[in-house]
Amino acid sequence: MERGYSAIVIDHFRNPRNVGELADANAQASVTNPVCGDVLKLTLKIVEGHIADAQFKTLGCEAAIAASSLLTEMIKGKGLLEAQAITPEMITTALGGLPKVKLHASALVEEGLQRALDEYARRR
Repeated sequence: MERGYSAIVIDHFRNPRNVGELADANAQASVTNPVCGDVLKLTLKIVEGHIADAQFKTLGCEAAIAASSLLTEMIKGKGLLEAQAITPEMITTALGGLPKVKLHASALVEEGLQRALDEYARRR
Protein backbone atom coordinates (compact mmCIF):
# COMPACT_ATOMS: atom_id res chain seq x y z
CA MET A 1 0.00 0.00 0.00
CA GLU A 2 1.16 3.50 -0.81
CA ARG A 3 2.75 5.60 1.89
CA GLY A 4 0.87 8.62 3.12
CA TYR A 5 -2.47 6.97 3.80
CA SER A 6 -4.14 7.56 7.16
CA ALA A 7 -5.28 4.72 9.41
CA ILE A 8 -8.87 5.57 8.37
CA VAL A 9 -8.09 5.07 4.67
CA ILE A 10 -6.28 1.81 5.36
CA ASP A 11 -9.18 0.54 7.49
CA HIS A 12 -11.84 1.41 4.89
CA PHE A 13 -9.74 -0.13 2.11
CA ARG A 14 -9.06 -3.36 3.97
CA ASN A 15 -12.55 -3.59 5.52
CA PRO A 16 -14.90 -1.72 3.19
CA ARG A 17 -18.40 -1.11 4.47
CA ASN A 18 -21.61 -1.35 2.45
CA VAL A 19 -20.16 -3.10 -0.59
CA GLY A 20 -22.73 -4.28 -3.09
CA GLU A 21 -25.78 -3.06 -4.90
CA LEU A 22 -29.15 -2.40 -3.28
CA ALA A 23 -31.89 -4.43 -4.96
CA ASP A 24 -34.52 -1.91 -3.81
CA ALA A 25 -32.54 1.24 -4.64
CA ASN A 26 -34.57 4.22 -5.79
CA ALA A 27 -31.51 6.33 -6.69
CA GLN A 28 -28.27 5.33 -8.34
CA ALA A 29 -25.35 6.66 -10.35
CA SER A 30 -22.29 5.36 -12.11
CA VAL A 31 -19.29 7.66 -12.54
CA THR A 32 -15.82 7.23 -13.98
CA ASN A 33 -12.68 9.27 -13.50
CA PRO A 34 -11.40 9.68 -17.08
CA VAL A 35 -7.83 10.33 -15.92
CA CYS A 36 -7.19 7.26 -13.74
CA GLY A 37 -10.05 5.00 -14.79
CA ASP A 38 -11.62 4.54 -11.33
CA VAL A 39 -15.30 3.56 -11.59
CA LEU A 40 -17.99 3.93 -8.91
CA LYS A 41 -21.56 2.64 -8.88
CA LEU A 42 -23.55 4.04 -5.97
CA THR A 43 -27.04 2.84 -5.07
CA LEU A 44 -29.27 4.56 -2.50
CA LYS A 45 -32.56 3.80 -0.80
CA ILE A 46 -34.26 7.08 0.03
CA VAL A 47 -37.23 7.04 2.40
CA GLU A 48 -39.19 10.12 3.50
CA GLY A 49 -36.43 12.53 2.49
CA HIS A 50 -33.60 10.62 4.18
CA ILE A 51 -30.98 8.18 2.91
CA ALA A 52 -32.01 4.95 4.59
CA ASP A 53 -29.31 2.80 2.99
CA ALA A 54 -26.37 3.08 0.61
CA GLN A 55 -24.10 0.58 -1.10
CA PHE A 56 -21.28 0.86 -3.59
CA LYS A 57 -19.19 -1.04 -6.08
CA THR A 58 -15.85 0.55 -6.92
CA LEU A 59 -13.15 -0.59 -9.29
CA GLY A 60 -10.15 1.54 -8.55
CA CYS A 61 -7.29 2.44 -6.29
CA GLU A 62 -7.13 2.11 -2.52
CA ALA A 63 -8.20 5.72 -2.03
CA ALA A 64 -11.26 5.34 -4.27
CA ILE A 65 -12.42 2.22 -2.44
CA ALA A 66 -11.85 3.82 0.96
CA ALA A 67 -13.63 7.04 -0.06
CA SER A 68 -16.59 5.05 -1.39
CA SER A 69 -16.86 3.06 1.83
CA LEU A 70 -16.59 6.15 4.02
CA LEU A 71 -19.14 8.05 1.92
CA THR A 72 -21.77 5.36 2.45
CA GLU A 73 -21.26 5.63 6.20
CA MET A 74 -21.36 9.45 6.08
CA ILE A 75 -24.68 9.64 4.25
CA LYS A 76 -26.78 6.96 5.92
CA GLY A 77 -29.54 8.64 7.89
CA LYS A 78 -28.84 12.09 6.44
CA GLY A 79 -31.52 14.27 4.91
CA LEU A 80 -31.24 14.99 1.21
CA LEU A 81 -30.19 18.62 1.69
CA GLU A 82 -27.51 17.61 4.18
CA ALA A 83 -26.21 14.95 1.77
CA GLN A 84 -26.20 17.43 -1.12
CA ALA A 85 -23.96 19.73 0.92
CA ILE A 86 -21.16 17.13 1.18
CA THR A 87 -18.01 18.29 -0.62
CA PRO A 88 -14.87 16.47 -1.73
CA GLU A 89 -12.99 18.37 0.98
CA MET A 90 -15.34 17.02 3.65
CA ILE A 91 -14.72 13.48 2.43
CA THR A 92 -10.94 14.01 2.36
CA THR A 93 -11.03 15.41 5.90
CA ALA A 94 -13.15 12.51 7.16
CA LEU A 95 -10.59 10.12 5.63
CA GLY A 96 -7.82 11.78 7.65
CA GLY A 97 -6.41 13.30 4.48
CA LEU A 98 -5.21 11.90 1.17
CA PRO A 99 -1.98 12.30 -0.77
CA LYS A 100 -2.35 15.11 -3.33
CA VAL A 101 -2.25 12.63 -6.23
CA LYS A 102 -5.22 10.74 -4.72
CA LEU A 103 -7.59 13.67 -4.11
CA HIS A 104 -9.49 12.58 -7.21
CA ALA A 105 -11.00 9.78 -5.10
CA SER A 106 -12.97 12.22 -2.97
CA ALA A 107 -14.12 14.10 -6.06
CA LEU A 108 -15.26 10.85 -7.70
CA VAL A 109 -17.46 9.73 -4.81
CA GLU A 110 -18.91 13.21 -4.30
CA GLU A 111 -19.80 13.33 -8.00
CA GLY A 112 -21.46 9.93 -7.71
CA LEU A 113 -23.50 11.09 -4.73
CA GLN A 114 -24.62 14.28 -6.46
CA ARG A 115 -25.60 12.41 -9.63
CA ALA A 116 -27.60 9.83 -7.65
CA LEU A 117 -29.42 12.61 -5.78
CA ASP A 118 -30.06 14.51 -9.03
CA GLU A 119 -31.44 11.36 -10.65
CA TYR A 120 -33.74 10.81 -7.66
CA ALA A 121 -35.00 14.42 -7.82
CA ARG A 122 -35.65 14.19 -11.58
CA ARG A 123 -37.75 11.04 -11.16
CA ARG A 124 -39.91 12.50 -8.41
